[in-house]
Amino acid sequence: MLADCVVDGGLGGPDIDPAWGEPGLTPAEQVYGWCSFDVLAVTSGNPQAPINAIPPSAWARCQLRFVVGVDHEDILPALRRHLAKSGLDMVQVTLSPDDGIFLATRLDPSDPWARWAQASIARTTQKSPAILPNFAASLPNDIFANVLDLPTLWVPHAYPGCRQHAANEHLPIGLAREALEIMAGLYWDLGDPDTLPSVRRG
Repeated sequence: MLADCVVDGGLGGPDIDPAWGEPGLTPAEQVYGWCSFDVLAVTSGNPQAPINAIPPSAWARCQLRFVVGVDHEDILPALRRHLAKSGLDMVQVTLSPDDGIFLATRLDPSDPWARWAQASIARTTQKSPAILPNFAASLPNDIFANVLDLPTLWVPHAYPGCRQHAANEHLPIGLAREALEIMAGLYWDLGDPDTLPSVRRG
């Protein structure tokens, strides 16, 4: 699914570090097909008044983006086992009290609804849409996909240089117009019985 997907920093964006991500995978597979562990913030000692001594403690806030198939209940125990095996069993690993866990979900790209959406977007835009098997967003999609057993489709409207969730986040007018066309096309096709797939879900 990711063979034709190119990952880059966008116009004026930073170069991608070739050493980042799981070895042996393409940049697209690293971003959209596999897990990633990020250190969001770290402190050691007193940055405002550093001294020439090894600090007694350090703190880091980390994040794991994981895909379907990872046992979310074993993430922290597995990390503790790894640290203990490396002689670092004094490191404490806890779940952040203000963060929940969003379970990973995935709709099979061959699902009739996925193919329907792909065809609708292609009709509207006259372009071949990129199909991503995983979407690294903190969303409660498991409620719909796993609890209600509904096929879920996400149609993001962004581009690499949008600075999403950062300073100066923006959406170009041309992209916004295309996004409105895509969504209008999806809803139009959803109301057309001739375009709908024949699907039965148990």
